[in-house]
Amino acid sequence: MSEQNVTPMPQFKMKPKLVIAVIIIIAVLGLIMSSFYVVDQTEQAVVLQLGKFNRITGAGLQFKIPFGIEKNYNVPTQQIQNMTFGYRTEQAGINTVYSRGDYPEESIMLTGDLNIIDVEWVIQYRITDPKAWLFNVVYRDQTIRDISQSTINQLVGDRAILDVIGPERTNIMDQAKIQMNKILSKYDLGATVTTVQLKNIVPPAGNVQDAFEDVNKATQDMERLINEGKEEYNKEIPKASGEADKMIQIAQGYATERVNKSRGDVARFLSVRDEYVKNPAVTRTRLYIETMEEVFGTDEGTDLIDKNIDGFLPIKNLQGQGAAQ
Repeated sequence: MSEQNVTPMPQFKMKPKLVIAVIIIIAVLGLIMSSFYVVDQTEQAVVLQLGKFNRITGAGLQFKIPFGIEKNYNVPTQQIQNMTFGYRTEQAGINTVYSRGDYPEESIMLTGDLNIIDVEWVIQYRITDPKAWLFNVVYRDQTIRDISQSTINQLVGDRAILDVIGPERTNIMDQAKIQMNKILSKYDLGATVTTVQLKNIVPPAGNVQDAFEDVNKATQDMERLINEGKEEYNKEIPKASGEADKMIQIAQGYATERVNKSRGDVARFLSVRDEYVKNPAVTRTRLYIETMEEVFGTDEGTDLIDKNIDGFLPIKNLQGQGAAQ
């Protein structure tokens, strides 16, 4: 067996200066990396110095004391966050997919008239105080859930089932928002509820739900008929009012015309009377002639003959007969 020549591996020796340079570079990188942090436009950062609250910073590139002396915690203070009850969002998007029926402990509750009802709702809230949000309450999400559930249960429990389903729905949402914010302010949680929206409100599945669906359908039909009646009313009443105004205007015009004509007749009569007082014979003759002209003025072939004339020969008729020949 022949011996092979083995080439010895070169030994790499690090110089002390190189080691020191590498350490310095790493230290500088660590210093830079731990001295700056970025805060998004929708966030505020809470900075702790040696574990104690120091300050709150806004959006942008910010400086802090490196090597863990100061730590930052970014809080999304400008984002609206959702929390659902009685269902969950499995897939968000244009066609959002929800998961229902798995959370009866949240949605099943008792109404004021001792009926059971299934209420699903969603709240939207925003963090208003990042310091209070981080340090005042340990289980923040669970606290908000408990406050929301107790508030909705109380408001539903004070009302009859038909009121919860129908006319009191908006009032429940408004009152829930007010009461939740009062409790959150008392706990100093650092958050504010912006919206409370009731989703599905139905009786438990079964015969009761079928009966209530019939009631809801009848209620909807009633509201539809009422709306149709109001629409017809709004269409016909203005039309009738317009016709009435037109008739009133016509009557007023006719009344004005008759009054003016009567006043003219009176003025003319007074004028004639004054002339008659001055010269009765002339006035009588003039009135007689004017009356005759008014009565016979438009007639053709009419002759006025004095009844006291004797032996009157109808020459005019003879002339007419000769002309006809």
